[in-house]
Amino acid sequence: MLTSAEINDLMYQFFILAVQIGAPVLIISMAVGVVISILQAATQIHEQTLTFVPKLIVIGCILVITGGTMMQHLQDFIVQIFEMIAG
Repeated sequence: MLTSAEINDLMYQFFILAVQIGAPVLIISMAVGVVISILQAATQIHEQTLTFVPKLIVIGCILVITGGTMMQHLQDFIVQIFEMIAG
């Protein structure tokens, strides 16, 4: 049976993992959105798809580049959880 301290440590590790996996996608998506917004303000073109499509492409590229690493971190965490349960 897991103790309260072990569960708290596991939840902390999960939170850190979620931030590590989600942060690159969110930060780069936000940066692309700001750049597109500046370009829209400068050119006075206010089309919704103009912000959506570049973000979608950039997020897809980020996931292709870093997806393997993200998946490896998730697999390691899940193996750690199962070892704690079994052991």
